[in-house]
Amino acid sequence: MRLSAVDNLKVILVAWVIGGHALLGYAAIGGWPYDEVNEVTFHPGVETVLAAVIGPSGLFFMGTFYFMAGIFTPGSIERKGRARFIADRLVRLGTPWVVSALVVWPTFVWIAYNGAGRDVTWWQAFTGRDPFLDSGSLWFVGVLLVFSVGIALAPPIRERAITPRTVVGMTVVVAGTTFLTRLVFPARSGQVGDLHLWWWPQCLGMVLLGAIGGRKLAERVPDEIYRMTRTVVVGTIALLPVAAALMGVLDLAKSAEPFLGGWRWQAAVLAVVEGVLVVAGSLWLIGLAQRRLTRQGPLRQGLARSAYVAFVVQGPVLLLLATGLRPLDVPAEVKAPLVGAGAIAVSFAVGWFVTSRRGASARSS
Repeated sequence: MRLSAVDNLKVILVAWVIGGHALLGYAAIGGWPYDEVNEVTFHPGVETVLAAVIGPSGLFFMGTFYFMAGIFTPGSIERKGRARFIADRLVRLGTPWVVSALVVWPTFVWIAYNGAGRDVTWWQAFTGRDPFLDSGSLWFVGVLLVFSVGIALAPPIRERAITPRTVVGMTVVVAGTTFLTRLVFPARSGQVGDLHLWWWPQCLGMVLLGAIGGRKLAERVPDEIYRMTRTVVVGTIALLPVAAALMGVLDLAKSAEPFLGGWRWQAAVLAVVEGVLVVAGSLWLIGLAQRRLTRQGPLRQGLARSAYVAFVVQGPVLLLLATGLRPLDVPAEVKAPLVGAGAIAVSFAVGWFVTSRRGASARSS
């Protein structure tokens, strides 16, 4: 049985990721490959405001994807059995990652570089990426595949109720392991396969929290947990701009390095903030969806079906749109929203087309 709240939240999160990548392509701080060739960037003041308004969500929205995946993983393993579950994950997650890393991503990076007037061959775009085997936004599915296979091979996870103590405990674990991991793998560092190892404590922690809470958590986050996490998230996001100003962080591109890792108090602060936001934020978002996003109809059902394909195709769509709009002489404050809105629309349109045809083929057979 589908859960409309989870489906609707998934659509919003995918659209947010696509829009966020569009903005990062024109940001001085970077975080999306188009920033390597962009023709305009945001004014530093605008970028600081965007970071204050939108930036905190970037610390936990990806963790929410893993959280939702974890919720449904044990049930899927139980229904399909380990062997079939692993085979299914290899096809659904592994195939897009391999195709993106070996063909799609280097091809569209090559297009973007040549669109910017850089004489780069396809082979250089493939072998010269840092990290090697960069798969763009599909690093997410590659890492999820690793976690999914690991959970399938491990002893079954026992579902139990999530309590405030569970929330606090997981927050401490995620924050602590994030800080320790970034002593070796600083945030935004690259590894072969673009594994984002510096983000694994958050991602793995949320998969496990979702698996522990299980489907009951997807149906209803307890009111006590919902109120507590809402207060924590709203309070933390409200305090972040003040704290950043007090720490002298007014230009992210120039001030980010101490926060990325190492034995620095700044790195510890960021690890704690991430731990708080990803655990509380994931629970609050799904609880909010259960209370506010339960309506379902043909349009919303179609968008929910399209969301995974939209996520998969967003990278090429974003790079093509940004490259196509290079000649447009407007500031980044105009161009980035245009690219983002266009990419969201095109990505979901592709997803709708693919899933509609797949559904029609299944019905005809």
